[in-house]
Amino acid sequence: MGRTRTPRGSGTPATVAAAEAGIEFTLHPYEADAGARSYGEAAANALGVPHDRLFKTLLADVDGRLVVGVVPVAATLDLKALAAAVGGKKAQMAEPAAAERATGYVVGGISPLGQRKPLPSIVDASASGFATVYVSAGRRGLQIELAPADLIRLTGAGTADIARR
Repeated sequence: MGRTRTPRGSGTPATVAAAEAGIEFTLHPYEADAGARSYGEAAANALGVPHDRLFKTLLADVDGRLVVGVVPVAATLDLKALAAAVGGKKAQMAEPAAAERATGYVVGGISPLGQRKPLPSIVDASASGFATVYVSAGRRGLQIELAPADLIRLTGAGTADIARR
């Protein structure tokens, strides 16, 4: 993995945020399948990445506020665990339109990085088991590979066991 620079004013908000933070990352473009049932699984398959190493970004409404959960594409988001991780009681998946408005990204390309407004975020603890992980780089057809510690630092995320396998 090498340092990749994204010139100011180009790229996605996610790639610009990573470049401005000065972290090492690698971009992985792939041919996005617009008809995919699971964008994350399709990305993992296209890139030949294990499904537990490529993470999807999901938004949930926890007690009336949006919260980001980042879990492996091989898993589902445990809403009870996510709510508990942010000190909440009840969680449900956010409406796609609300997720898009809050993050500035479209469903299937929502990145945990460079979101329109900072939201409380939790990364599944399994991410720490890898030297690098993949998350959306802010559009369908582009993943960013980075160290889990950098992902957590750049998003201000906490970690918890929020994935149900």
